[in-house]
Amino acid sequence: MSYEEEINLQRKYYADTATKYDAMQISEQDEHQFALAVLSAMIEYHGIRSVLDVGSGTGRALRYLKARHPGVRFVGIEPVEALRQVGHAAGLTPTELKDGDINQLDAMDGEFDLVCEFAVLHHVPQPEIAVAEMLRVARRAIFISDANNFGQGGKISRFIKQLINSLGLWSAFNYLRTRGRRYNISEGDGLFYSYSVYNNYAQLRRSCRRLHQFNTVDAARSLYRSSPHVAILGLK
Repeated sequence: MSYEEEINLQRKYYADTATKYDAMQISEQDEHQFALAVLSAMIEYHGIRSVLDVGSGTGRALRYLKARHPGVRFVGIEPVEALRQVGHAAGLTPTELKDGDINQLDAMDGEFDLVCEFAVLHHVPQPEIAVAEMLRVARRAIFISDANNFGQGGKISRFIKQLINSLGLWSAFNYLRTRGRRYNISEGDGLFYSYSVYNNYAQLRRSCRRLHQFNTVDAARSLYRSSPHVAILGLK
């Protein structure tokens, strides 16, 4: 299956589940709610005046942040029309939540103070392209809240995955275990890839003068080794 076919399959899942998506995915105590609270504090602390949220879905992040920062300009892009319709029905305008592609952002270099994403990159076949676009459009900061597959599972499972990754064999191993597909499909998450925010850590480090890491669920001292979900704030 080509990348385009994989993307279309994922978008069909979102279109089919749009009306019940929030009920399926959102909890007041989930990892993204924690990440949103952290980002909200960072927006105030750093005096952020404009935010682009990529892969906005139904606009959860936009609604949360807009209610807390009325003087900030918020824009979200979402390629699935059915999800945008849910967001519009919830009060977001078509200029606040609009069509867009994370791999080709329709925005000028440095147009937004901060660019963020929540649980999008593990659905993207080539996340380095998406992150490069986020960095291009972000003038001051980037915020990523996503999976860390190397921190998922029990201790033995994590150890084995981390060992394979340390040997530089993770891509080959993942290719074999998915029988060449590189992705998995679940009822609760649609099509997704094996992804860690640390896959893009070096890319972020090259473009940001400071990086802050947050575990958004319980974890031990090493987030890479123990946290299944991690948020990273990069300051340019």
